[in-house]
Amino acid sequence: MPPGPALLVLEDGRAFAGTGFGADGEAFGEMVFNTGMTGYQETLTDPSYCRQIVAMTAPHIGNTGVNDDDPESRRIWVSGYVIREPARIASSWRSRRSLDAELAAQGVPGIAISGTRALTRHLRERGAMRAAISTLTADPAELLPRVLDSPGITGADLAREVSTPSPYTVSPAEGTRARYRVAAVDLGIKASTPRAMARRGCEVRVLPADTGADQLLATAPDGVFFSNGPGDPAAVGYAVEAMRGVLAAGTPVFGICLGSQLLGRALGLPTYKLRFGHRGVNQPVMDLHTGRVRITSHNHGFAVQLPAAPADEQQPHAVRPRLVPFDTPYGYAVVSHLNLNDGVVEGIRLLDTPAFGVQYHPEAAPGPHDADYLFDEFCALMEGAKMAGSPGRQHAAPR
Repeated sequence: MPPGPALLVLEDGRAFAGTGFGADGEAFGEMVFNTGMTGYQETLTDPSYCRQIVAMTAPHIGNTGVNDDDPESRRIWVSGYVIREPARIASSWRSRRSLDAELAAQGVPGIAISGTRALTRHLRERGAMRAAISTLTADPAELLPRVLDSPGITGADLAREVSTPSPYTVSPAEGTRARYRVAAVDLGIKASTPRAMARRGCEVRVLPADTGADQLLATAPDGVFFSNGPGDPAAVGYAVEAMRGVLAAGTPVFGICLGSQLLGRALGLPTYKLRFGHRGVNQPVMDLHTGRVRITSHNHGFAVQLPAAPADEQQPHAVRPRLVPFDTPYGYAVVSHLNLNDGVVEGIRLLDTPAFGVQYHPEAAPGPHDADYLFDEFCALMEGAKMAGSPGRQHAAPR
């Protein structure tokens, strides 16, 4: 059966007519865009995209089909999918199904529109907003009121929705001795993350999102990891409290994306919603300690508010800002990384407690892999704590 018409409507009334693919029906969510040219299967299965409609800026999607090796989780999490032109054939020896068939099998509607560039420019100017895809109506006036009645992302606690319902363990390869025990809080963890740690000799115990500090520490971990995930960090207070309990115990901590935002909130910093977020595999980030710039993979719509610097320390025209320490309940900390596109905080490091976090994704399965050294730094942090006999504040986070 040939594909039928479909409709995309944004909450400000902008509408795009197109052709449906994937599942028939309707999908509601926050309309965002992703600038990656590769990794569409990883994007679809990343739990951080829960309750979002994702538009791909690359013009041709689906040409390598869908395989059983690359999913980042147990299912597709995006609410709906927007592309310019779906591939008519899948040409990869690894392919098992077409993208169209996979979306249909999992009940995810898609729409192909000629105006993905216009849509992206609109979202950059107006910001991410609620939207809907429908193959059931061609009337924007009929769909718009239901878009306006749909829930937004601000204030949404989605971590518990996507988290594992029960603990599980990812171990190093058979015959390899586990060097470190990591308790990983699953706020929407991607499968490549515990695998990246396991390759470095970590035995990773993945635990539900609402696991408290006492339960985390009861596993006798060498370190605690807080994962990426969807939703508003301000709505995940239970994970912030767990983070504070682990920090107070002096156990090494590493956070990625939502985990990094929760670290900021645990330190007393506010978080805020970005206009259109960072989503893609081409974000330049500067390490403020070394001055080195790495190209990184992102997927987040919230960020940590940059601490206000004293007037004599502000450097509005500096090519490389200095690391200005700020006080927290767990000792001094610094902003360690900045996004060079817009100056958003991309990393926080504590100086008196063994903890750090980054806003981007060092485990990025489709690439780039510039930042995977951060897993080595987490291992070094745990090794330092073990060498000292027990974790404590005297072990500074990696520089």
